[in-house]
Amino acid sequence: MKYAVIDIGSNSVRLLLWADGCSLGKTVITTRLGEGISFSPVLLPQAMERTAKAVAQLKKKAEEAGADKIYAFATAAVRSSKNGLEFLHTLDENCGILPEVLSGQEEAEIGYLGALEGRDGGIIDAGGASTEITVGKGGKIVYAVSANVGAVRLKDVCGEDKQKLKEYIDEKIAVYGTVPASPMTLIGGTATSLAALEYRVEPYDPKVIHRSELTRDCIGQWADRLLSMPQSERLLLKGMDKKRADILGGGALLLYEILRKINAEKVSVSESDNAEGYLMKKLRGETE
Repeated sequence: MKYAVIDIGSNSVRLLLWADGCSLGKTVITTRLGEGISFSPVLLPQAMERTAKAVAQLKKKAEEAGADKIYAFATAAVRSSKNGLEFLHTLDENCGILPEVLSGQEEAEIGYLGALEGRDGGIIDAGGASTEITVGKGGKIVYAVSANVGAVRLKDVCGEDKQKLKEYIDEKIAVYGTVPASPMTLIGGTATSLAALEYRVEPYDPKVIHRSELTRDCIGQWADRLLSMPQSERLLLKGMDKKRADILGGGALLLYEILRKINAEKVSVSESDNAEGYLMKKLRGETE
């Protein structure tokens, strides 16, 4: 059996192809579905249109690749919007895809499942509109909290004002309280993009990024550097994801402040994430 998973996130839509127990690769289309969600509780018409086109394109790619089953899920932008249901109906009617909308708790759980496959440890999943921290011990999740803060939301609310960003981040991540001590793994586009910059990976190679390591200090240095340079200079950096260049500085500062809060000095980066986790969850459900 060949499977496909379409992940409709707040910053991008991604397609995972999977067969014989391993990933066949991912395709990413940046659509900024969560654009403006911090100021208005509705998804913008142009953002929904961009995203619907991307979903249709990735569904077609999955079908052409021979996927026997296509799953889809949506995260923070859809679950926090007043017109998320309308958007889902549009996808169902125009694309033949009806995504499952995950709660923050469910999003945290599938991120942990995808990155660690049930092993002890913790994950930090910094997305476009929300960021989840999950910790598992003894084969069970012992902590899972989602905060309404992510790279797109930060850009919308704070622009590139570092002091404003820091104050907003500190307010939002207070919801985490005390996080159980654990080795941490970063997942999501902010983390993988920072690893690509740190190791100057161009063109992007997931095999190089997977299980690479970043220190808290280097993430903080990237936050300072990115927030202090114009967009034109960022685009010239080796390893920079051009479609993420305008939000990566705030995303880096978010990760730095979280790592400082939980007293983590070093983290690993995983290419396996909530897309793999969602598929594992669905496959387990089919066999039960």
